[in-house]
Amino acid sequence: MELYSYHRSSASFRVRIALALKGLDYDYHGVHLQRSEQLQESYAAVSASRLVPLLRDEGRTLTQSLAIIEYLDETHPEPPLLPPTPAERARVRALALDIACEIHPLDNLRVLRYLVRDMRLSEDDKNRWYRHWVETGLEVVERQLLAQPATYCHGQTPTMADCVLVPQIFNAQRFECRLDHVPQVMRVFEACMKLPAFDHSRPENCPDAG
Repeated sequence: MELYSYHRSSASFRVRIALALKGLDYDYHGVHLQRSEQLQESYAAVSASRLVPLLRDEGRTLTQSLAIIEYLDETHPEPPLLPPTPAERARVRALALDIACEIHPLDNLRVLRYLVRDMRLSEDDKNRWYRHWVETGLEVVERQLLAQPATYCHGQTPTMADCVLVPQIFNAQRFECRLDHVPQVMRVFEACMKLPAFDHSRPENCPDAG
């Protein structure tokens, strides 16, 4: 397996966690988003979207973090990242999508760059934008977790939802978002970070973090 990743990319972080939970080895290829390496023709030849993460496995090229995680779960079923029943799987997917579709797209690097470079927002206004969408988005996740408390996002073992939650909290902390209003979210985050798979997948542990 080969993973094209950027150490600070939360979407790449999700896949790194999933790979670690499943104990899968891979070759790491750093794509530095801040230096716009994803826009170079050499990467365009690999990725039509020019985004990370991208996973290569046995001749297959896979993109989009949640699709990659589900692929890994289907091709390497143990330990499972989706629960056994349709209703449980729907809940886990909904929790993951509450972050991956409702929070992350508003706050990823290309959106923040557009706000500053094209819309001429100040750094303070850009950061205010970021914090608003993260803080209000996490309130939704908090209500979901309160409705069905468990050690992790769903149940007593990590799922795809936890793979998505943890990177979002790392980014929230980096941008100094308020997090005291989401105690259940933070409780789950802290439970995840006690596991080696989550801890070893941190951005600062990636080969391109230097």
